[in-house]
Amino acid sequence: MASASLPDSPLLTSAKIVIAGGFGVGKTTCVQSISEIPPINTEAWMTAASETVDRLDPGIDKTTTTVAMDFGRLTIGSDLVLYLFGTPGQPRFWPMWDDLCRGAVGALVLADTRNLEASFPAVNYFEQDSDVPFVVCVNLFDGVLTHQLEDIRAALTLSVEVPLITCDARDPSSVARALLAVVEHTMTRTTGAVPGALAAR
Repeated sequence: MASASLPDSPLLTSAKIVIAGGFGVGKTTCVQSISEIPPINTEAWMTAASETVDRLDPGIDKTTTTVAMDFGRLTIGSDLVLYLFGTPGQPRFWPMWDDLCRGAVGALVLADTRNLEASFPAVNYFEQDSDVPFVVCVNLFDGVLTHQLEDIRAALTLSVEVPLITCDARDPSSVARALLAVVEHTMTRTTGAVPGALAAR
């Protein structure tokens, strides 16, 4: 009796990616634009009663804030699934970052050049308090890069080992490229080289 052989199929690998950054930088938009499943978010309305802890800056079209996390999923090819976890940006929720980063293979740290100082705590967290490899990504609000990347790197005092890229959080293809940059950076950090199959995607 001939034995049946199993069909050749790639081994499916899953990876957890954290999307971090300051308040209003585009983390929720990023997850919503790329997730292949209805994203889970924990947005809460900001009201005048919370203005002592939740910033209500005039001129910023934002009325909600993430109070726990955003969650989405993205399948890349037939062998890799990314699970996306967006962090809350408000300082009072920063203690949750340790839990959200546990088990993550990499992080995408979004930055907004209109309020770059809000990016310092997130960059500092991944430089000083976490061993998760990270990529800093300037979110192109209005589709425009208002400062040169070299100037942004200098302003954030980023190490040359930390990749600095751009993306438009509203554009799924742009977000996908940014997430691939995180995966490639992680693989470079852990193995010293990016496998050809991933680099060719």
